[in-house]
Amino acid sequence: MKVPEQVARLGLVLGVLLAIIVPLRFFILPYSLFHYEPHQAAKVEREKLKPMHFAGALRCTECHADEANLKLASYHRTVSCESCHGPSAEHVKQPNLASANPVSPGERKLCPVCHAYDPTRPNGFPQVDLAKHNPRKACIRCHDPHDPVPSETPQQCSACHGRIARTLAVSTHALLECTRCHEASEQHKLQPRTALPTKPSTREFCGECHSKDAAASTVPRVDMASHGGAFTCWQCHYAHLPEGHR
Repeated sequence: MKVPEQVARLGLVLGVLLAIIVPLRFFILPYSLFHYEPHQAAKVEREKLKPMHFAGALRCTECHADEANLKLASYHRTVSCESCHGPSAEHVKQPNLASANPVSPGERKLCPVCHAYDPTRPNGFPQVDLAKHNPRKACIRCHDPHDPVPSETPQQCSACHGRIARTLAVSTHALLECTRCHEASEQHKLQPRTALPTKPSTREFCGECHSKDAAASTVPRVDMASHGGAFTCWQCHYAHLPEGHR
């Protein structure tokens, strides 16, 4: 198929224009319009000109070795000193200047940033109900922030399993004690990940309440021989909120 003469001329004109314009853009337009290196270098220079506020945990260790070693062996080992004490670069420069001393988290505001109940946090992360847990009392009066082990091991499961406890509280299993379905050794309260609690391993366990022959009269009942096949009940029903999984 023959290309129309006017189309061929237009293509030639466009080709010539591109051949001239494309090389010229490197001479006419600034380099920074097409590349990130100048912007990156300028950003680095701007950041370097900003005043330093944080000293870094290593500088804290130079003078506060006892506190640093205690924290390094505790649950707060990954928490930076300045996360609680605030920016301390000026304190490092002038350690005897009272106005530059790091702040002490004495008020009941800082610790709840991490330890107030939040359903998005993982199970096992220590969380408290601020309205019930020693209200109006500073956290550091009972807990050493460098080694935040409680003076007494919490006995309630909800101390570490807040999300499960709140879910269970609005379910039909609300009146069941955790130990009705789980067994947990004392070791679990001290090192929970090394001694996990048990959970029902047979269908007959749930059948004690939910089989057709169970003595309970106000709970849902099923034919254990045909319902769910060989699956363990909790593989289909979330035991902490069973009515949520039909």
